[in-house]
Amino acid sequence: MTPQPDLAAWLRLTLTPGVGPERQRRLLAAFGLPDSIFAAGRSALIAVVGRDIADALLAPPDQAAIDATLAWALEPGNHVLTLADAAYPRSLLDTADPPVLLYAKGEPALLTRPALALVGARSATAQGQDNARAFARALAEAGFAIVSGLALGIDAAAHRGALEAADGATVAVIGTGADRIYPARNQALARAIAERGLILSEFPLGTPPLPHNFPRRNRLIAGLARGVLVVEAALGSGSLITARLAAEGGREVFAIPGSIHSPLSRGCHRLIRDGAKLVETAADILEELHWGTPTNPAPGEPPPAAETPAAAADDPAAALLVHLGHDPVDLDTLAARSGLTVDALYAILLPMELDGRIARLPGGRFQRR
Repeated sequence: MTPQPDLAAWLRLTLTPGVGPERQRRLLAAFGLPDSIFAAGRSALIAVVGRDIADALLAPPDQAAIDATLAWALEPGNHVLTLADAAYPRSLLDTADPPVLLYAKGEPALLTRPALALVGARSATAQGQDNARAFARALAEAGFAIVSGLALGIDAAAHRGALEAADGATVAVIGTGADRIYPARNQALARAIAERGLILSEFPLGTPPLPHNFPRRNRLIAGLARGVLVVEAALGSGSLITARLAAEGGREVFAIPGSIHSPLSRGCHRLIRDGAKLVETAADILEELHWGTPTNPAPGEPPPAAETPAAAADDPAAALLVHLGHDPVDLDTLAARSGLTVDALYAILLPMELDGRIARLPGGRFQRR
């Protein structure tokens, strides 16, 4: 996609210090396109945004940053979408705070496809990641683009599930510049998304992973989708922010229930108490949205085992706790999740039981304490 001829003026507007999104939209409403803003007299600008901002707008622009972005936009697969661009997603135009610019890497046509967001905990359980991956794959096979935030845990599992589907598509909305990937552990996943899906950011190139940018990107995840599915979330999770923004924007909110003993289920349970739809299969979501039946409506067979957290990689007991989750589990299920033999499991479980880390339950089941 060739950049718009007036893209330099759009960049100058959005890169001017002190001119945030709200002022940018106010200026566009008052003067029209960015070229007209910079052609307006100082007194006209002062009447709209005040003396300090008017002076900032009329100061020499950051030409190096503008030139670098224009060069980036000319690279294959890179795009900068403006509010006036026909490719700008209409779903965001209907939100209260649409970004003036979107930086995209991949296929921007995916922004016209019906979308569902899947979000959840970074420190997700193995079962939570399995659920996210299976739901995303089934919903992608039903024709939805899967939107998430490229974080570790549930987000990454959702992106992977969507990419596993036939003709599956996924959109990763990130909290950094589109030329930076965070976290670094998701570099390979990000490359796959850029090749078959879309990476999207509202932040200028080079923007580092600043903490306050991630709650802002959550509104884009909610705004792009017809509904948001929360897979696992603690009570303080940013996923609950995404769910709240979705509800405020008239989107559907879905949540998967979990164990009453798991802190990562409490956020989902609160959402359900507050009116979110409890779902157990992808078919539940499609039925609520009056959509067609998915190829694989239920989580079904688990996908390949989720990545074991790095901290547990060298500690068999800690790794086994990840596979154990928070619900009672029998040995056969634990063997399937961990890939260990029953004898190997007993060698790990017995010391854990003696240390009080797990409890043996009737029926040959085990549960963490």
